[in-house]
Amino acid sequence: MQDVAPRSERVTLSREYSVLLVEFAIALHKHAIYPEGHLALWPAAEAVARRVARVLANRDQLSFGVAQRQLIIDGIATDPNHPVLQRLAATLHRHQLAALTIHRGIEPAEVSEALRALGADPERAATPGAPSPTLPSWPHLRLHPITFDRLTLLADAPGTEGMQSRGLRGTELWMGLVRAAIAADGDAALDPGAMEPVAVARAIDEHPGAEAYDQVIVGHLLQIAEELRDASGAEAAALRQRTARLIAALRPETLRRLVAMGGDAAQRTSFVLDAAHGMAVDSVLAIVQAAADASGQTISHGLSRMLAKLAAHAEHGDAQVRPAADEALREQVGRLIAGWELADPNPEDYSRTLQHLAETSRRPSGTPVGDDIERYDPVRLVQMALELGATGPRLSVAVEQIVRDGRVGALLPLLASHPDASASGEVAREVIAQLVQPPAIRALVSRHPLDVASLDALLPSLPDASCEVLLDAITSSEDRLTRRQLLDRLARAQVDIVPHLAARLGDTRWFVQRNMLWVMERLGRVPAGFDGARWMAHRDARVRLQAVRLQLARPAGREAAMRVALADADPRVLGTGLQALQEACPDAVVPLVVRVADEHADEALQVLAVRALGRSRSTAALRALLARVEGGRTWSGRLKLAPRSTVMLAALAALADGWTADPRAAAVLARARASDEPEIAAAARGGHR
Repeated sequence: MQDVAPRSERVTLSREYSVLLVEFAIALHKHAIYPEGHLALWPAAEAVARRVARVLANRDQLSFGVAQRQLIIDGIATDPNHPVLQRLAATLHRHQLAALTIHRGIEPAEVSEALRALGADPERAATPGAPSPTLPSWPHLRLHPITFDRLTLLADAPGTEGMQSRGLRGTELWMGLVRAAIAADGDAALDPGAMEPVAVARAIDEHPGAEAYDQVIVGHLLQIAEELRDASGAEAAALRQRTARLIAALRPETLRRLVAMGGDAAQRTSFVLDAAHGMAVDSVLAIVQAAADASGQTISHGLSRMLAKLAAHAEHGDAQVRPAADEALREQVGRLIAGWELADPNPEDYSRTLQHLAETSRRPSGTPVGDDIERYDPVRLVQMALELGATGPRLSVAVEQIVRDGRVGALLPLLASHPDASASGEVAREVIAQLVQPPAIRALVSRHPLDVASLDALLPSLPDASCEVLLDAITSSEDRLTRRQLLDRLARAQVDIVPHLAARLGDTRWFVQRNMLWVMERLGRVPAGFDGARWMAHRDARVRLQAVRLQLARPAGREAAMRVALADADPRVLGTGLQALQEACPDAVVPLVVRVADEHADEALQVLAVRALGRSRSTAALRALLARVEGGRTWSGRLKLAPRSTVMLAALAALADGWTADPRAAAVLARARASDEPEIAAAARGGHR
């Protein structure tokens, strides 16, 4: 039989989910190997939080299930041979997790705490003989445990004969499915009968159907279907039989829910085709019907009867008939799935709307235009206006209705498909002109989540007044992601919004002031006569930080901003000032940099200060660098080096980069190059930056 869906065409995890999981795995690895407080941990947690915010821009939460070697998102399992994701799955599995659920709005602090908890060794943290500790939880992140303390190994349970094989993953897959299903039964007593397919089906049926739970169940069913696709022998037959009994015992609505879990037609097609190639014929029929219901397709009664007869002959027919019936059944299912298409867009509505327009061309006087517009699809009305190249009151009312319904995204592709020079192009321009007016933009940005695709399409045409609407939304929205998305778009506006930004700097809320300064930095423009000193002295460090960044980007305010930043007590502001000195360090700020290098407790900031001194040619900078590397003299008068440290190595590298002509620096560098410690010798040669 021809393979309808080769493995190379299988549905794989989307790139945004893969990138999120890889970033999560890297951050988890850092939290596992670095001590608490290490400089690399907080940026890693922030990166994960930013990635989650992008992934959850159009959904409220994301759950992914945990298997021993794979993770499952929206019913799609990760590649078990991917080294990073395999290690992540194994790490989470050791914590006895069934799934993780992440909600929109998660903060970096929550991510950091969760990574710290998951980075700890669960075996080392556990007390022998003690019950499993309660898993921590956070407002936007939840860990779902697998509670199978009394679950006996499937290989030892009655009724699993014929499935124990070193070469087949079937036993492992069935064990994972049983554990995931029974785990939801709470404290119910588990006996060997709980391993039976009927008991597993009952547990799945009785579960309320939480997303995280379904993710795990679907993931295991997908893996079993793929395993059975090409497997053969007694072991495969045993797994096929148990899976068939499970599917037969599931309620139709439960099976429909599981098949629809991925929410993706291609994913369902892949699952059904794998099932059609490997599962028992009864299972194939049940899964096909569930997939048809989930996809909005209809299988005729005649075709259903034909498939049922083929299934009966394949299962119970004569020995000569069974193979042919089995092959015919699977081939017909493959053709059926391959031929499914999306439903047509209801041409009756289109005809009915045209008829209505013809019948109501002469309206009774006094009847308001659009009083019955809600009876028709406003998008279809706009489409007809584009096709006819005609405008009128109904078009405006239809656009207003589209805006109220939050369907601007469905309208924009229609507008973009008509040439500007045509009559249709005139209609499209009129509709766009209505869409970019303040009332329409206000309605667009008030919806949650924000329709960023539609806003991006309209952004080049936004007038000045509509940019004011975006600023209003930024100052009033309570959702931080929405504020950030609007800020990004304001920075790309085609009109001059700097006067509006300056006017809103008078707002007393810190985040409004910070955001206005951020947009100015992105635009590279400030109002005439602007002085950032007021905001660089703000009581909130976040405002000071943004004001310093803005001033550092302006040649006229750069040196003053450096002075302010180097005297600031907040490490972020101070670090920003030091970063700005990595290319050149003016003599006027050298004393401030020397003080940071000598007195600040943070080693990372000391290193930045030392490297900045290496960019200066002042005598004070040289003295400060030498003080970091000289360790006095021996009894015979020979020069000694200071004990090796990160700061000392940075100072050596700074001397090697710019002070080799100075006699005192040359003597120190010569002594360091002769050191037995490779890092010191490398730094003295300019190889440690």
